[in-house]
Amino acid sequence: MSKRITRLRVRDALIIFFGTTIMSLAVKYVLDPAGLVTGGVSGLAIVLKAVTGHIIPGGIPLWVSNVLLNVPIFLFAIYAEGFRSIIRTGLSFVIMSFELWILPEMDLLPDNLFLVSIYGGIAFGAGTGIILLAHATSGGTDLLGKAIHKYFRFISMGRLIQILDGAVVVIGAIVFPIEHTLFAIISVYVMGRVTDMILDRGKKAKIALIISGEHEEISKEILTELNRGVTQIDGRGMFSGEERKVLICVCRNRDLPELKDIVKFYDKKAFFVVGTISEAMGEGFVEKWS
Repeated sequence: MSKRITRLRVRDALIIFFGTTIMSLAVKYVLDPAGLVTGGVSGLAIVLKAVTGHIIPGGIPLWVSNVLLNVPIFLFAIYAEGFRSIIRTGLSFVIMSFELWILPEMDLLPDNLFLVSIYGGIAFGAGTGIILLAHATSGGTDLLGKAIHKYFRFISMGRLIQILDGAVVVIGAIVFPIEHTLFAIISVYVMGRVTDMILDRGKKAKIALIISGEHEEISKEILTELNRGVTQIDGRGMFSGEERKVLICVCRNRDLPELKDIVKFYDKKAFFVVGTISEAMGEGFVEKWS
């Protein structure tokens, strides 16, 4: 299984390149010029550049800090997950370091820090989510988050990265004005949300429990008209003691209105419960397991 995941294909390499480039552009032209320390190695690199600006003209280049700070993190990742697990991340790391080096300096920022923090967070979070889809990270807290997620799978990848980035933001508060730090926190939140949105794309679904005496008609309608699977199980009301048939249907959010219409048409007194599923894997949903 690990060989299948770690084998680098052209398609995956292009995804990694695309996602990493978005992140590089966000760091180079949005986060660094605005002094927004949004976390991770890129955030620490921004801090180092600002601190050393009084000693070295322009400060330590972002790409240099990106290389030096990632070394211990890569060593930890190799220890935690093995060398083969970071091959893809190594590619992203090389691409980002190279792009931060060759991208020219340009002043593209508006004066509105709020807009900068929002769109910077969207861009960086989108890039992070894209490369995570290819089973890679850009290194830094992304790599740490991925390694930690192996042991704490009940916490989303985006949330773990968000926590780690938050710690770096605190360090940035010492160097940059408090206003920049407050906007950076907004950006970190946006990054985590966008990352989760991309990773969860197509996985969420709705689950409906239907208790009705017209279960046969309702199930047939769901199968034929809604084109969704439905499962029937035996149940018993603990208060009344009556035996009941319970229908279970997993569907998309867009299917709910029609599903409600079907149940309402056959039994207006039916008991109908709808819940949200974080991931639905299998036929009709995400058929390629991540």
